Amino acid sequence: MEPASITQVRSFNRLVTERIGALNDHFLGRDRPLGECRLLWEVADEGAEVRALRQRLGLDSAYVSRLLRSLERQGLIEVGESDIDRRVRLVRLTAAGRAERNELDRLSDEFATSVLEPLAPGQRDRLTQAMAEVERLLTATLVEIDLTDPADEGGRWCIAQYVAELNERFDAGFDPAQSISASEGELRQPNGALLVARLRGAPVGCGALKFHAGEPTELKRMWVDRSVRGIGLGRRMLRELEDFARAQGTSVVRLETNASLTEALALYRASGYREVPAFNDEPYAHHWFEKQLG
Repeated sequence: MEPASITQVRSFNRLVTERIGALNDHFLGRDRPLGECRLLWEVADEGAEVRALRQRLGLDSAYVSRLLRSLERQGLIEVGESDIDRRVRLVRLTAAGRAERNELDRLSDEFATSVLEPLAPGQRDRLTQAMAEVERLLTATLVEIDLTDPADEGGRWCIAQYVAELNERFDAGFDPAQSISASEGELRQPNGALLVARLRGAPVGCGALKFHAGEPTELKRMWVDRSVRGIGLGRRMLRELEDFARAQGTSVVRLETNASLTEALALYRASGYREVPAFNDEPYAHHWFEKQLG
């Protein structure tokens, strides 16, 4: 990593924490630090699970517990059992908590106005556009990709979303029973591998491999949720699948795809895949690709 890039990131972090007031215990002029205010924002009107709050904010259990106890003492939240599952701890806003969250919203709008007000109109546009780009890129850094058992709930959910989207986009629909198989057993080591991408603990994408002794590895079930498209996750997933295949001794990766998946076609071509004659009888395929892994 370039030292100048690291220096710029550190400088940016210092400026942002200074400008938003994250360094004191009176965020937005209230009598509490940023961490407590953020928790209030994350608790929806219907409440939120403690576990979900930890995942959403990337905080350890002990720290979240301290924040919640402080907010309870202030009368802003109540922590109790879920009505659905008594093992689940649920956080709910009190009437005072809802009022405080509304006040935080008002103060946040005022703060945003104070950031933009000193700037000329053109500068405001540049700043907000730059912020949107930084938000997209920082979101990309929060995504984690891990090897997952195909029977895992997150893996099954991703595969189900993949099937549903193909069924929606293909002219004649998509029936996985009519397609070349990619069963759980075929995607489980040593026969294959399933990688799942998660953002704040929630699955948002997947990709799989099928290994064949002495033959090219098949790339299957590439899917990225619409909510995170445009942040480079598809390209990253493809790269991690290639790295995994290479680590297993694979020298060639193959895949087939449908003509309606224009984004996938563009991704594969830009990633060094070359179109080859059909190497299987996949009924939903219009294009077949191959890549030599260096």
